Amino acid sequence: MSEAEAELAAQRLERERIERRKAEKKGPVASGGKLSGTAADLLAAVRAVESGEKPVRPAFTEPAPAPRRPAPEPERPPRPAPVPAAPVAPPAETVDAVRRVLTEGGAPPALAAQATSVLGEGADAVLREDPWQLLRIIGVRPDQADGFARALLGADCRPDDERRGRALTVWLLEQAALAGHTALELPALTAALAQRGVPDAEAAMQAALAEGDALAFQDALEEPGAPARPTAATAQNEESEGEDERPVRVLAGLERYALAEESLADALGRLINAPSDETSDAWEKAVSSGASELVRAVAGHGLVLHTGGEAARAEPAALVDAARAAGLRAFAVCHTSDGARRFAALLSGDASCVGTVAGVLSGTEGPGRDQEGALDLDLLIVLDAPQLDVESAAMLAESLPDGARLLLSGDPALLWSAGPGRVFADLLAARACPQLASRVPDPGPLGELVSGIGAGELGQVEAPGKEIVIVPVRDAGEAVHRTVQLVADSVPRAFGVRPEQTVVITPGHGGAAGTRALNAALKERLNPGPGRFGGFDPGDVVVHSPAPGRSVPGRVVRAGAEGLHLECAGGPVVVAKELVESRVRHGWAVTAHQAVGARWPAAVVVLPGDAAQALSRPWVYTAFGRAERHLSVVHGVEQALPRAVAEVPAKPRTTRLRTLLTAQVPVAD
Repeated sequence: MSEAEAELAAQRLERERIERRKAEKKGPVASGGKLSGTAADLLAAVRAVESGEKPVRPAFTEPAPAPRRPAPEPERPPRPAPVPAAPVAPPAETVDAVRRVLTEGGAPPALAAQATSVLGEGADAVLREDPWQLLRIIGVRPDQADGFARALLGADCRPDDERRGRALTVWLLEQAALAGHTALELPALTAALAQRGVPDAEAAMQAALAEGDALAFQDALEEPGAPARPTAATAQNEESEGEDERPVRVLAGLERYALAEESLADALGRLINAPSDETSDAWEKAVSSGASELVRAVAGHGLVLHTGGEAARAEPAALVDAARAAGLRAFAVCHTSDGARRFAALLSGDASCVGTVAGVLSGTEGPGRDQEGALDLDLLIVLDAPQLDVESAAMLAESLPDGARLLLSGDPALLWSAGPGRVFADLLAARACPQLASRVPDPGPLGELVSGIGAGELGQVEAPGKEIVIVPVRDAGEAVHRTVQLVADSVPRAFGVRPEQTVVITPGHGGAAGTRALNAALKERLNPGPGRFGGFDPGDVVVHSPAPGRSVPGRVVRAGAEGLHLECAGGPVVVAKELVESRVRHGWAVTAHQAVGARWPAAVVVLPGDAAQALSRPWVYTAFGRAERHLSVVHGVEQALPRAVAEVPAKPRTTRLRTLLTAQVPVAD
């Protein structure tokens, strides 16, 4: 079984476990005060569904505010270790039946296998009964699903069809997840439904909630003038005395992300509130050896946050060394194999205690598991913490045994995770645990440049060794030409860096100077060939995406009947022929999200004129920070670059983790 299959199977098992644990809870815990109008109607609909009743649309009663109470210590049922199971290919006759339905509705027959995998057994009947279920297939747009429905239903296809409203609700929430949100505020969701031609957006939302397609939540807002959060001393009194009404927001989200976010808050609350002293002697030994402030903080707390740039990784490395010298079981994980390699080089001893997040979650790396299925360790260090999405973070945190310590370390100025959530940023904002900011700066002109960008300033930096070079261009065509020239000739000649050791970073895949155009030009120069297997030839530099949000650099070795053979950082990989188009791209040029977590000797950042709107401070910080020795900037955006650094922060994401964790961890006195 491949690492990707193992990871996906492990994630399925973990999600099932999270759902079981959620079902064990005795009932929903509401926060905030009374609601009115549509928000009250929708929340009442949710509660009616949770109690097993079908909500009645005409009238709803207002939900009463629930008293705040400290979160109880969660029960911890045995956690099975992920035992991956090989995915079963759908039967050929089922795929053929789906293909016939797709053809009848005017949809591409090539979607048959994917539709069967998504919709399961009887997918052909599902599509006939509800054609808008086609929206569950990645890449299908609402107008395409509407056309498919018109072809199958004829005159019975109407814009106000309840099935259409429900499917569009789910699709909008999925699109929001792709943009990083774990939930959407109800006004934003109903407005988006109305924009897509749903006549009664509120009724569509209620139908989706009633059928369990989405979940609704009310979260207390932290606003000026609102009652203060309870302290540890007053939380108990509030349980008996009640609390004042507080403003709330009502949100809707998909179950998988809601369960993951709540499970993550539970697990982190357990670490913060109930650190065990089973290993106190060992931790005292670690602290007594003249340890750093970071070691002392981790010894005394279940969860600690650590911020800093590339040079600051030396501090978590010293923590690993101190913990292992004291006899503690410590393990560190990074976002990429390259990050794990760099971190391992900082350790003074055996590097077998370093892996990747994906490797630990899939069971192919890591310390092993105990009899309850928890990770067999005393300390888990997660580097590249800003790249943790909510599902990966929940699986890691839930896998920690009682008494273990968790250190989340990373650079908060980087781009957030490719998947939904902003775990590290939410935890920093919650201030529910110790936070240590490294004072170790990144060295040299590149370190000075990137540090300034993080502070919102794009200043001139002295680079006597040509560590930084600006290459102005007039248009996208010239940008592509100069990029190829830099990678193939200029950088190798000036710095001795081979073309495969240089990464090209550009804001997007499309456009005249996106990754597709740049990779086509770079392949023609660096590894020309006919592209006999899906456009690839032996020697091509590629990016393999075994799962959504993951990008693994590699190289094509050969092609055969079984698929495309790659050599990736984690070892050899075979990508089946039918998956090559969706999972493998040429990788000389990548996006900043694909590059985050790794570094190269040289980086060429391409900024064509049409990329100005895509730039932000985190994007520029991430892209410029991928270079170790040399950075070339192919610059065609003029003043848009300094303006993005000074004025364009990260796009906001709607998440619930901070609110959920606040309920778990009262403010210290």
